[in-house]
Amino acid sequence: MMIKKPENKIDSVVSKITLIGTIVLVIGMIVFVFISLYFLAPVNSKSDDMVDFLVEEGWSKHKIADQLDQNNLIKSSFFFKIYMKINEKEMYAGTYKLSKSMSVDEIIKILNSAASLENETITVTFIEGRRLTSYVDKISETFAIPKEDILNKISDEAYLNSLINQYWFLNEDILNKDLYYALEGYLFPDTYIIKKSATIEEIISKMLSTMENKLSLFKDDINVSDYSMHELITLASIIELEGASSDDRAGVAGVFYNRLKDSWTLGSDVTTYYAAKKDFSVDLTWSEINDCNPYNTRGTCFTGLPIGPIASPSLASLTAVFEPAEHDYYYFVADKNKKTYFNITEADHVAERNRLIKEKLWHEY
Repeated sequence: MMIKKPENKIDSVVSKITLIGTIVLVIGMIVFVFISLYFLAPVNSKSDDMVDFLVEEGWSKHKIADQLDQNNLIKSSFFFKIYMKINEKEMYAGTYKLSKSMSVDEIIKILNSAASLENETITVTFIEGRRLTSYVDKISETFAIPKEDILNKISDEAYLNSLINQYWFLNEDILNKDLYYALEGYLFPDTYIIKKSATIEEIISKMLSTMENKLSLFKDDINVSDYSMHELITLASIIELEGASSDDRAGVAGVFYNRLKDSWTLGSDVTTYYAAKKDFSVDLTWSEINDCNPYNTRGTCFTGLPIGPIASPSLASLTAVFEPAEHDYYYFVADKNKKTYFNITEADHVAERNRLIKEKLWHEY
């Protein structure tokens, strides 16, 4: 008679746990595969609509995934990121024709092909510190849109109201009838890749969206500021021009804040030039300096900020508005080497300027 070996209860339990673990793992993998297949499939396989999707220079793969998700071209940025990591495909800057009917595989293949629509886009640079009229000229020349059409559009009250409803940083201040141009200062200066066929609305929207992104960095500061958004943009535009020959924009901002706090006039020449609609290549007249124009801060008709922005400020000037230097100065002057000198009294300021002239360091316009 054969005697059976006693069953090892521990081995039996381990075997059962291993079997259960294997089953759970297999089921988990099957579920993951099905979920992945769902999220890697087209958003809408029946859609025939093609959209232009822009990949900007320097964008990371995660940024591209997030933008595809925001444009509803993929079902999940999370699974897209995982899939990209597995495939290790490069993606190139450019503008591409994509559709909701494309799978993730198809989208990656297109973005990897570098078959962008460069022939259908234009790269255009808007320089900081320029007036809106300069941007109108640039848009007109680049996109063959009549200047009159651009000016009519950006002064149309219905259109401006639609922008106020769309962008949180725009409000009724831009509707003031005394403003030369409602959107002065709000179109962010940058290099853009834009469709050749872009409309005025699309170009303006692109520049306003970029401004929105920049201002979002300072939302907490904006919420607690004693100044309105319009006033903050106005101050940034003045700093852009007054600090253009200086690296110390925060110091310049501090001077203006001191003057505003003590109810002084800003005494800024650049506002007077804007008020007179002159560029810096010509001199101001005494009548222009003393003119009671709501843009002119050299006159004595009012104190504080002008009625609106006088140019498009850069990120550096916006930063200076929200992060000004704290000091006791009320005057500043910059030499031709971009070094800034600050003074408390007018007498010291005049002496500083005379010294720079004598030493041939005075910045000639």
